[in-house]
Amino acid sequence: ALYTACGGVEPRHTLPITLDVGTNNDVLRHDPLYPGLDAQRVRGPQYDDFVDEVMCALREHFGKEFLVQFEDFGNSNACRLLEKYRHQYVCFNDDIQGTSAVAVAGLLSALRVEGVPKKLIDHRLLFLGAGSAGIGIANLFLRACVQEGLEEHQARKLCWFVDSKGLVHDARNDLGVEKHRFAHSLLGRSVPRSLEQIVHELQPTALIGVSTLGGAFTENVLKAMARCNSRPIIFALSNPTSKAECSAQAAYVYTNGRAVFASGSPFAPVELADGRRFLPGQGNNALVFPGVGAAVSACKLATVSDDMFLAAAQSLSELTPDSALKSGCLYPPLSSIRDTSAHIAAAVVAANSDEHQKDMSIAAFCKRMYDPHY
Repeated sequence: ALYTACGGVEPRHTLPITLDVGTNNDVLRHDPLYPGLDAQRVRGPQYDDFVDEVMCALREHFGKEFLVQFEDFGNSNACRLLEKYRHQYVCFNDDIQGTSAVAVAGLLSALRVEGVPKKLIDHRLLFLGAGSAGIGIANLFLRACVQEGLEEHQARKLCWFVDSKGLVHDARNDLGVEKHRFAHSLLGRSVPRSLEQIVHELQPTALIGVSTLGGAFTENVLKAMARCNSRPIIFALSNPTSKAECSAQAAYVYTNGRAVFASGSPFAPVELADGRRFLPGQGNNALVFPGVGAAVSACKLATVSDDMFLAAAQSLSELTPDSALKSGCLYPPLSSIRDTSAHIAAAVVAANSDEHQKDMSIAAFCKRMYDPHY
């Protein structure tokens, strides 16, 4: 539905698929109305063989040009399945790449806010949560920093992570490959324990929540961010609202209205005691993936690269009007989503390495869009 409503893709060209591999939730399994497989969740080689069978069947039926969007795969599967299939099939993972594009777009928009350092390479990012979403955002941020002239290994040092066991650093021996790439030296300093202490020690310019720990950005954490930044960037990207790291109200109140805020869930406008009013923006993946899908569908692209998602992020940021930034919103309005998708689709095609595909204009995408009105 979102591909059609937001990206103008014809409904007959889309097919939602759910992979039912069972559940370990006994309450669900014993519910007479539960429609899923009545079995413990399948894992390991059997799970991988099943996903392989599905992917092969899709190719056999639809051919090589079909696009697969992975959605809601857990951390243990999301990254590895994306890496396994991205060079064999036309596919992307929205929770990783879509989220990263929306988050980086928000960071790019924040650069236009008065008082915020004007280059990405002048920022230090602290992530609460080191799963596939956070790693994905960091990796796309690296690409953007490289475009600004920084070496990748230098850009990596601008990203710090906090996981369930605390600060990710190079003295830990329990890190997977992805986390280890962002494990930096503390240069002999003791390891700060609380998030407030970590903020005080690292002095990040941006605090990005992808942890699903509701309320983790406490009053003290937000005030610590405000002490080390004139305009602290606060992204509480976890959803639903109950799992957001902080509310828009908290972000603005505890930073005295100086926060540059975005969230994964929608929040109502905030009015402070002094009369200032903010309209917080939601970093909704629907701002990105319909345009990417429209580009792949229209031009039959053979691959979906990270450079395409960076192009999508840059396009999305450019579409954010100055009036929105002044009111506290880092994204264009959802009311203009089809126009946004057309711009993103054109940017994605332009970022494609296949030269003969670079002539699809924004107007051409608008003309191709399916109109859902009857």
